[in-house]
Amino acid sequence: MIAGPGHNNGPALDAGVAWRKHCWTKARKDLIPHLPIEILRNRVRRAQEIGLDYKTYASVRASTGRDVVGFLFSSNALRLIKGQTQIPLAQVEKLKDIVECDRLGFINKQLSTINILKSNDAGTLDGAYPAPSPFDNWPTCRKAVQDALLDRRLPADGVLLVGDTALEREWSTAGKLAGYLSADRYFVGQMT
Repeated sequence: MIAGPGHNNGPALDAGVAWRKHCWTKARKDLIPHLPIEILRNRVRRAQEIGLDYKTYASVRASTGRDVVGFLFSSNALRLIKGQTQIPLAQVEKLKDIVECDRLGFINKQLSTINILKSNDAGTLDGAYPAPSPFDNWPTCRKAVQDALLDRRLPADGVLLVGDTALEREWSTAGKLAGYLSADRYFVGQMT
């Protein structure tokens, strides 16, 4: 029988509905992993080592299937604005606390990547690379991201972009990175 006007497409009344619902529920439950407590503790510790809250870290792991191995910080996120080459102390402290994870600067073309590396302490950034211009097309953005990651031999889906504008969020998508995190969320309570 075909549903006519006014039919609300209620529950199926055919045989086997309960069994199909049971199978679907069990399959969904089996998709969610039950991690041993020690693995959970290690992941919480790892999230703290790289300066992320556990929820963010776990979502990156779940979506990419790998650990976060690097950060790509935009010059805006590092507060390198209007020709400033010195990263503010609050951000420097957070960057130096990152353990076993590359810290790369994605520097605005108006600033010199060499000057940024020279004017900051050795443990602040592991490298600095020219960022795309504000309205560059996707292939240009993708190439800029890939060039930075290729130099450090980092997998794109293991790197988070920390940025401060909507245009920078698009770099993450264009470069097929693990994700995007706003600077004010990453540098919680440290923005100046």
